[in-house]
Amino acid sequence: MNNVMVVVGTRPEIIKMAPILRAFKKKKLSYTFVHCGQHYDYEMSQQFIEELELPSPDYGCKVKAYSQGAQTAKILANMERILRKEKPVLVLVEGDTNSVLATALASVKLGIPVGHVEAGLRSFDLRMPEEHNRRLTDHISTYLFAPTKNAEENLKRESVWGKIYVTGNTVIDAVIQHISIAERKSKILETIRFKKFALATAHRAENVDDPKVLKNFIEAFMEAPIPVVYPMHPRTKKRLKQNGLYNEVKKSENLQILPPVGYLDFLVLMKNCEIILTDSGGIQEEATAPPIRKPVLVLRISTERPEAVAAGFAKVVGVNKEDILKAIERALNSREKLPEKSPYGDGNAAKRIVEIIESEFANAF
Repeated sequence: MNNVMVVVGTRPEIIKMAPILRAFKKKKLSYTFVHCGQHYDYEMSQQFIEELELPSPDYGCKVKAYSQGAQTAKILANMERILRKEKPVLVLVEGDTNSVLATALASVKLGIPVGHVEAGLRSFDLRMPEEHNRRLTDHISTYLFAPTKNAEENLKRESVWGKIYVTGNTVIDAVIQHISIAERKSKILETIRFKKFALATAHRAENVDDPKVLKNFIEAFMEAPIPVVYPMHPRTKKRLKQNGLYNEVKKSENLQILPPVGYLDFLVLMKNCEIILTDSGGIQEEATAPPIRKPVLVLRISTERPEAVAAGFAKVVGVNKEDILKAIERALNSREKLPEKSPYGDGNAAKRIVEIIESEFANAF
């Protein structure tokens, strides 16, 4: 019998869909698991699937690093072929990548309903390709699983056609489910040179592809009032080399560069750092999970996670070196008490989503 198809394409999607796959398994509900190939090298994807002890995908596509448009088109064509073969009753996507939009478009073109996990996020920054992806996906989805009331309000304001459910965010489920495994398995702290450190990530195209912004980030990390540990995305490393900054970075006493780290290692780094500096969206959420609870400085001019800002976990500090340095100093000196609860839910989002799907598609299982 045709069942639900769960589609991922990038590392954050794998992490956030992991609790949903487990919730399906716990309820003994059948599903098809597809990796549509946006990030399909061992370090960026398969490593996470294995670390999280998830089943291997039923289908795995590989998509080369094309331009944004060509990548989206290639994923759409691949997914159309898989969807025609499997004929699922529902396609579940998560987030705001090219994978998500391409899969959603392929599905609706074939008359297959789409469920969008993490619906309703908005940065209102149209320079971000993710903002286009998430808006378009929300407007063609039949089921919209909004993580917060704020996300629900965004969807209502835009008069989306689908059914909206506020469920919490599965990223909190994932942190709670994986932190004990991470602390048991990870040896990452043995490689860190510093006792106390800030944890940094930066990979967004609008930041690292801009030589001025990239230079601001690197100089801020090297001059920060606390040592910085920086697991470096391949895209960032490439841009640093192109701009002649990489050798300088490697020599810095205040900055420790790591290769891309696995999810479990990253959880341990988040738990043990003093502060997080990031341009990532998902990390802004993960930092609010009860086992982590760390202040985050958002290295962007906007965020689609206003709940983290409102709750006091995150501050948007922009991309200028001096602003970043001042924000680090203030955060370290103030040591503001953070809330006990996450604004993104109680860790039961996946259970709620799967129960809704089971109710809507009872005859499919």
